[in-house]
Amino acid sequence: MAVCVAVIAKENYPLYIRSIPTENELKFHYMVHTSLDVVDEKISAMGKALVDQRELYLGLLYPTEDYKVYGYVTNSKVKFVMVVDSSNTALRDNEIRSMFRKLHNSYTDVMCNPFYNPGDRIQSSRAFDSMVTSMMIQVC
Repeated sequence: MAVCVAVIAKENYPLYIRSIPTENELKFHYMVHTSLDVVDEKISAMGKALVDQRELYLGLLYPTEDYKVYGYVTNSKVKFVMVVDSSNTALRDNEIRSMFRKLHNSYTDVMCNPFYNPGDRIQSSRAFDSMVTSMMIQVC
């Protein structure tokens, strides 16, 4: 179960951040922004190693005592960061990948909307909101 989902623009500003326990919202914002350094490291390491560019999933960025932070980067360098409760041991890597694929597909739908200006915050998409909400409340 994801406790925080974030979409970060190419220039590292948030397009969308949502967390479930709203009393810890600032903590999750901090975790997302600190994970961007790890994302940049992994992207630069991939570029040097000439790894397959179709692999967009970055995997576990870093664990903390209570949470695990995972990352994903699109071809246009938009970053998805997901914070998962570490007490959920049933959540496997392939399930995290499928959650990121769903998030990427939903983000693509937002981008295809002719009324959305690329680079603006994602605020008016009910379909994107409901997909993120379903990812957060699903119990794996």
